[in-house]
Amino acid sequence: MIDPVILKGFRDSLPNEEIPKKKIIRVLEDGFSSYGFVPIDTPVLEYTSVLLGKGGGETDKQVFHFEDNGGREVAMRFDLTVPFARFLAMHSSELALPFKRYHINKVWRGEKPQKGRYREFIQCDFDIVGVDNAESDLEILSMMHNSFKLLKIDDYTFHLSHRGLFNTFLEKQDLLDRSVDILRAVDKLRKIGKEEVLKQLCEITKDEDKAGKIIEYITAGEGNDFETTLSKLTDLACGACPGSERLWEIYALLKEMEIADKFTLDPSITRGLDYYTGIVYETFLDKLPNLGSVCSGGRYNNLASLYTKENLPGVGSSIGLDRLLAGLEELKSPILGNTSSADILIIHKQDQVAMAMKTASVLRNAGLKIDVFLSPEKKMKQIFDYASKNNIPYSLTFKDGSYVLKYHSSRESFETESIDNIIKEVTI
Repeated sequence: MIDPVILKGFRDSLPNEEIPKKKIIRVLEDGFSSYGFVPIDTPVLEYTSVLLGKGGGETDKQVFHFEDNGGREVAMRFDLTVPFARFLAMHSSELALPFKRYHINKVWRGEKPQKGRYREFIQCDFDIVGVDNAESDLEILSMMHNSFKLLKIDDYTFHLSHRGLFNTFLEKQDLLDRSVDILRAVDKLRKIGKEEVLKQLCEITKDEDKAGKIIEYITAGEGNDFETTLSKLTDLACGACPGSERLWEIYALLKEMEIADKFTLDPSITRGLDYYTGIVYETFLDKLPNLGSVCSGGRYNNLASLYTKENLPGVGSSIGLDRLLAGLEELKSPILGNTSSADILIIHKQDQVAMAMKTASVLRNAGLKIDVFLSPEKKMKQIFDYASKNNIPYSLTFKDGSYVLKYHSSRESFETESIDNIIKEVTI
């Protein structure tokens, strides 16, 4: 007999986990569609050459790659952004620009599993490609805000920064050639703390003063509002530059939309992936600061250039559904409340099969979820155990031309000859 085990970092999803996840996905998809975004899909497997070297050395170590049956070097996608860049290079002539897409699917990373994070997990990406301006940056930020609103999440904060502005600062410090290593160190600030990051920066820069300047830059937002922080960063970068001007423009638009209170300027946000060039952001649930970011992304104007000479600037964001779901469960979010497989379980006798199926059809046409119990020979205790395990609140039986509706939690029954009364009772 084969031992039914599962790989570390992977998991099965039971119905009580999968039902709320699918609900969240439907809510998000409806929200994306309301902004004019369209769905796409890409293969799970790509040529290794397509994926490796696009996210940075640390990311490459996490990619699952192997030789397939045809002797080809292939890899499993570690995110949805790099395959999207390849997708654009192959299909740009078929797409209307600016192109707005969303993509919700699984990705794989060989990293250490932790709470709310697995080696196999679902990403939810949405991007705008073909335009580089504050309006497109704002639309992504607005969609992030709208997504959290639709999910009935109130206590959250979007942390913004700008890689271009940070690079300008590093250039003034003559450290731009070491930016990759510096970004990696800064990206660990929340995990290892300021003192440890300072040690790493001293090793990278070989200059305590410059390392201290970097710490001053990435902590400039502590205790300051957006405008004060941006003024400090501009001064540290030795004056206005395209990065600071873009941030001023975005902030003005956020204020006009009256959503600026949900955004904070946090220069410690650098996003470790190499392909980001403009604004970057991470999102934290205020009541669960240790959970990590549940929504992140930024502008990547040069990623598609790895595959095509066509200029295809992009900006996008990714929601980590598994981590977000873990957070919502801990917060006991009402959106996760209903995990029932159906609204009503129809119970029938052997000679009532046609009646049960016909009734189910009518109720389904009325918008209800109906489960017809398919083993009428079972005892009632077994049937009600089935209803309990599937969190089905009502059962419906047939009695002398009437319908009997039973509400399981209160044990109350309701008898009527009208199926419309059943619909009204359940949908109240």
